[in-house]
Amino acid sequence: MRRITSALAAASVAAVVLAGCSATAPESDAPVELTLWTGFTGGDRGGYEDLIVAFNESHDDIQVTMEVQPWDTIAQKLPSAWATGQGPDLATPSFDPNIVKKYLDTNSLLKLDDVGDTTLLAPAAVDAFTVDDTLYAVPANVATLQLYYNKSLFSGAGIEQPPTTVEEFKEDAAALSGDGIVGLSLADHETIQMWPILQWLEGGDIVDAEGCSVLDSAQNVAGLQSWVDLVNAGAAPVGLTGAESDSLFSAGKAAMQLNGPWAAAGYAEAGIDFGVAPVPVGVDGPVTLGSTVPMAASAQTKHPAEAQAFLEWWTGQDAQRQFALDSGFPPVRTDLADDSELAANEIVASFAAALPTARLYLVGVEGSTQIDSEAYVPFIGEITRGSDVADAAAAASAKINAITGCSDK
Repeated sequence: MRRITSALAAASVAAVVLAGCSATAPESDAPVELTLWTGFTGGDRGGYEDLIVAFNESHDDIQVTMEVQPWDTIAQKLPSAWATGQGPDLATPSFDPNIVKKYLDTNSLLKLDDVGDTTLLAPAAVDAFTVDDTLYAVPANVATLQLYYNKSLFSGAGIEQPPTTVEEFKEDAAALSGDGIVGLSLADHETIQMWPILQWLEGGDIVDAEGCSVLDSAQNVAGLQSWVDLVNAGAAPVGLTGAESDSLFSAGKAAMQLNGPWAAAGYAEAGIDFGVAPVPVGVDGPVTLGSTVPMAASAQTKHPAEAQAFLEWWTGQDAQRQFALDSGFPPVRTDLADDSELAANEIVASFAAALPTARLYLVGVEGSTQIDSEAYVPFIGEITRGSDVADAAAAASAKINAITGCSDK
């Protein structure tokens, strides 16, 4: 018994000593683990994955794991996860920059006050992600849509260069159609929008500065009718998703397509002899659609400082130079415009050149996501399937005004 009691006493003393050491011992040297959800499943996925590798290799104290899943899966899972303090530390919630306000409604976004000099980032993106003078996301990317054209099909039709005006655009689309070829491959759903560009080229728009629909204006109806006529004539297909439109061009069955830099690598791999040209000049001058994907942090992440450190690195010079050269995307920074290596890259230079004239789709418009899904996309689907343009525009305008509250003003 004496030996047992002594042993117990010794064990108790040892426990006290160990407890004291634990209280004063330095924290673990293990790195902070961050999780990032993204929807970058396309041909540009490798560029994002390479960035994660580069970050992890250069940061012993922070390691990031990127989980790639479809955008609609993120849209279903992330809102409730972040609202309840679960889910990833970081995410790209949607390819729609307007989504930031939705997550602010549930107080789900971390205020970003330590992500470096944001005056060097693309101004349109920073504006889109700033609410009440507070930044809640940084641009995961910025991009523009340009005109891809199949050089072989152009040469075969005796057309020496891509169109530079709206009228040439329409003429070439018609001339290049036939024998299983469409002149212009257009998508109208499950993709970045293409039809607003066609409206802007004609001097039209979707809403005015007050958020009131202008789809049913005489100018919009006339402009849209001219493109619908091309569709009806077989110069452009009906009802394609973005992936289906890409496949058509990849198969050499489309002479032209409006698309972003993410498509270039896939077309090259498919063996298409393509060029990238500016969108033809519209009646009011050069214009195209710009896009940016927000990258944000959860308001309830356990590692806010590390999350912001990652976002600062992502938008830094080295990361953006690497990503641009890997993917063809323009860098999200304005201070890389004179970078000789980027300027020498034909794809990067082509899409970067359009940034000054690029417009974001429905940015800052109340209920923009709802307008897109419930009014605009169905409207384009209707007019390309035979509905009267004026009647469909009037109905779509009523829906838009109900969403924005314009009808109540």
